[in-house]
Amino acid sequence: MCSGKFWFPGSRPGQRLARRSNAFRYLCFSAKTRDMLLKHAAAVALLSVLASACGGSKVPANTPAGGDEKSGTTEAESESTKGDAKAAPEAGGDADAIPKDCFKSSGMCVPHPKFVKKLCNTRNASMALFLFGNGSKWAHGFLTRKTEAVNASGGASAGGYLEFDEEVLILAERKADTGGMQVSGAGGGYDALRWDGSCVTLSGEEVTQSSPPAAKNPNIEWRFLDDNIQEALRKDEKINAAYLERRKECKGAVSGDVSLKCVKADNQLSASIVKFLHGGGALPVPSNWH
Repeated sequence: MCSGKFWFPGSRPGQRLARRSNAFRYLCFSAKTRDMLLKHAAAVALLSVLASACGGSKVPANTPAGGDEKSGTTEAESESTKGDAKAAPEAGGDADAIPKDCFKSSGMCVPHPKFVKKLCNTRNASMALFLFGNGSKWAHGFLTRKTEAVNASGGASAGGYLEFDEEVLILAERKADTGGMQVSGAGGGYDALRWDGSCVTLSGEEVTQSSPPAAKNPNIEWRFLDDNIQEALRKDEKINAAYLERRKECKGAVSGDVSLKCVKADNQLSASIVKFLHGGGALPVPSNWH
């Protein structure tokens, strides 16, 4: 039995070491052994505190600071991706871009709908000549009857009538609206472009793709053509000769009371332009198209 009493680390203040409190605490030690145990306990406690201070959550080595741990994408990479998306517009989707390929969703070779929408919002004779020329790949149609010129898309319309056998460019196919019912003989129609730059809406029965012996066209208003288109056309000898003849006979008149010779010269100038483009004549992009 121990002759004296002492306090052991871990006991509460004021509580004496009881011999029966646990298997370790009721053992008796000499003063020398007790001091050694106290120093050992203090060292263990210090190491425990240091280990706790140095611990904590760790960031995976492969995860960039500020990045997305799941995807491994940094903020800089994300911004770069956004920038690339802005720099690459949808192919063929820019209304200002002149299409080079057929729109894939149509059975005929027609331009992109965004381009068509902009084109038909106004009357553009220069762009019409560009599309009819340059080895035109777009679908051509011909009128099966005399038809009133109406633009159902809501854009500009020249009014008047299209003549039988008049040539047009097919811009878009329009599906028939039958309200979900199957109607025998119900067909769709087309949005088309005339040589004078105006757009028209035609029913399926009013257009054929079979070329007539001599296709017709409305007169092309020279004064409405962009400067660079006029310059390009006048490089052709026949067109330039027709232009000079018209200027001589019409003496600057563009409408109203004009002579028969002026009317013939005006018709000849238009016919010369159509023949030039049908023969593969090339024109630059109209300067005012934007």
